[in-house]
Parts: sequence; structure tokens; C-alpha cells
Amino acid sequence: MIRIRGIDHVVIRARDLERMIAFYRDVLGCAVERRVDDLGLVQLRAGQALVDLVDVAGTLGREGGAAPGAGGRNMDHLCLRLEDFDPAALQAHLESHGVAPGEVVRRYGAEGNGPSIYISDPEENTVELKGPPDDD
Repeated sequence: MIRIRGIDHVVIRARDLERMIAFYRDVLGCAVERRVDDLGLVQLRAGQALVDLVDVAGTLGREGGAAPGAGGRNMDHLCLRLEDFDPAALQAHLESHGVAPGEVVRRYGAEGNGPSIYISDPEENTVELKGPPDDD
């Protein structure tokens, strides 16, 4: 059984990255925590979670297809922080429900680096399942 601890982060694709940063920082009070400019990624602290902004013209943004609008989406994926992360048990659970698990990869989230896996929901939305941070 999967036990969700909470939302780790939400990834939003942005046409105007600086305007989006200003909105989340100045209007909503999120602090810029991390920038990875070569990927076009800015991560802002939203309480215990992160709001990741991805420039649609950047390396990550180009992977997501068209810019937000009639022909493109602006929500990249939802990340759920799990209580436990046993890769073999998690993969077996997903497969028993007909869900194809992705590769377990170490990724950065609201609590730091740790294991995660991408899956797709029935309507092809990407959901990241994130484990606890590791010691690195």
C-alpha cells in the first residue's frame, strides 16, 4: 500500500519565467530557493513544498511540448511525497494495478535529494512518487 505524506512539489511551465518568479515571490511570498539556469528551472519554497517554474524555452521546457495555451499545457507534473520508499515493493504494487513504473532516479525535492519514480495516471498526467531525502 502507498502512504502519501503530502505534496512535495508542483512543476509549472512558464512562457515568461521572470514574471512568474515575481508573482510567486512578490505576490504569494514564496522565496527563491534554487536556480538551475542551464535547465531553465527555478524552485521556490511554498511552506513545506516547492513550486518549480520551468522556462518553456529552456532545456526542460522544450521537452514538455508547446507553450501553455490552446495547444500546450502548463502543468508539467505533480509530485507526491511518500512515507516509505521501498523500490521493489513500490514497483510490484504499481504493476499489480496495471501501472508501468518508471526508473527509480535520485531527484531534488522539497526536502532535498532522494529517490523518485515517474508514473502516468489514466489520462496521461505525469505523477512523481518521491521518497525521503538521502544523506547526500
